Amino acid sequence: MAETNTLEDLKNVMEGGADAPAATAQDVVLREPKIDEHGRSYATGKRKNSIARVWIKPGSGKITVNGRDQEVYFARPVLRLIIRQPFEVAERVDQYDVIATVKGGGLSGQAGAVKHGISKALNLYEPSLRAPLKAAGFLTRDSRVVERKKYGKAKARKSFQFSKR
Repeated sequence: MAETNTLEDLKNVMEGGADAPAATAQDVVLREPKIDEHGRSYATGKRKNSIARVWIKPGSGKITVNGRDQEVYFARPVLRLIIRQPFEVAERVDQYDVIATVKGGGLSGQAGAVKHGISKALNLYEPSLRAPLKAAGFLTRDSRVVERKKYGKAKARKSFQFSKR
């Protein structure tokens, strides 16, 4: 690329001058889909203390978590809604079967981990879905975890009741 030493050079580059690089839609290269010999994509999702291993493959939309159906494992409708969010954003509802194994944490953290894993696996299966999933924030690992308890405190920040007399 040409060097820009003066303001005029910079102006030429910004306006698309003679030696300015022309970015076209053909220059944008999509990644290759990562699909194993069984036609699945694998990803790991994390949230709080939960870790989910997720495999997706084309199917009828069946979601299995730890060998059980999602309605049995995640009894609360809110948790099932969290798991379906990546498919709704990508407009791929009932097009993929999901098999997930999840460990650690509580049900809310596990649902978040499965959601993160599904999003990453969808991105690997169909790289063109990266933009909507990224815009919705589903590819970013939520790093918030419980703050540890401190010595001399009731909890992480709560103090014991103070008595003057």
